[in-house]
Amino acid sequence: MRSRLRVSGASVPIVAATIGLFVVSAVFEPDSVRHSAILGMLPLAAVLAILAMGQTLVIQQGGIDLSVPGMVSLTLVLVTHYPGGNSSRLAVAIVLAFVATIAAGLLSGFIVSYVRVTPIVATLGMNAVLYGFVLQISGGNPTSTTNALSNFAGGRVGGIPTAVIIAVVLAAITALIIKRTVVGRRFEAVGSSLLGARAAGVEARRYQLAAYACAGLLYCAGAILLGGILGTPNLFQGDSYLLPSVAAVVLGGTSLLGGRGSVIATAVAALFISQLDQFVLVLGASNGVQNLVDAGALGIGLAIYSVPWRRFRRRRDEGGARSATRSGQIGSEPSGSVSAGATVASGSQK
Repeated sequence: MRSRLRVSGASVPIVAATIGLFVVSAVFEPDSVRHSAILGMLPLAAVLAILAMGQTLVIQQGGIDLSVPGMVSLTLVLVTHYPGGNSSRLAVAIVLAFVATIAAGLLSGFIVSYVRVTPIVATLGMNAVLYGFVLQISGGNPTSTTNALSNFAGGRVGGIPTAVIIAVVLAAITALIIKRTVVGRRFEAVGSSLLGARAAGVEARRYQLAAYACAGLLYCAGAILLGGILGTPNLFQGDSYLLPSVAAVVLGGTSLLGGRGSVIATAVAALFISQLDQFVLVLGASNGVQNLVDAGALGIGLAIYSVPWRRFRRRRDEGGARSATRSGQIGSEPSGSVSAGATVASGSQK
């Protein structure tokens, strides 16, 4: 019950903000919330939610994954170029994509947890390596995906896009593992206090390694759906998902310093960002403006969840109390001096 309360509590602010955004969109730009627009936005929101859930796992361990673009682009290249339009070869391509991204995640996790390289440096280097494979495999030419993947990723079940259903299932499974299992509680404990977890006998490096590996799995799942949704993705399609994935994590309430987080709140934040982008797009803004809006959302999330405002207020109050005490002491010194002088004078007269 406590875990359930924590999840819902973490989700309340972003759920309220998302509802408010849809209300504002309906009032000022109704075209952005029409049935066709929502159905077009939801699959992309589901992809962002899956990618952001992977980023959440890494950030919960006090890291950050800058290899998201390379992971996404490599998966897209594998599921488009290897089949070559032949749906019978799609299953092998998907297996290769999962093996490649999980292996890349394991290597990044090993470099961070065992070699002790800064996550930014390790994942940025991994991103460059992955893009090298992208260019080598593709030869610099994008390719269309198979009809099987397009029909699956772009299909609907009961009127609900398939990508949304998969995103909901993955979010539920991930949240259940983290919040309801012993492994998940230890995972959060390691992220909250690395030294404390080690003192308790928990092998922290294994959980850090697992975070990057599981993140790679989620990146691959999201990218496979993206390939089917777009049909012919470009070679650098993953570049547009790095900033939104981090912004969704922060807006979902997960601190960039690590610790507890909620993949459910992250998924809702992904919906918020996707609708915000669509609202801005319908207004006629350029891609540059959309990036600025995403950066602004990230900044707001940092200001709300990561800046220790209470600590600043406490220091300000303590500073004010000290100043008042000092001024009171200075104001009482003359009377004390006069009193002491009067005592000395009366003693000399006696």
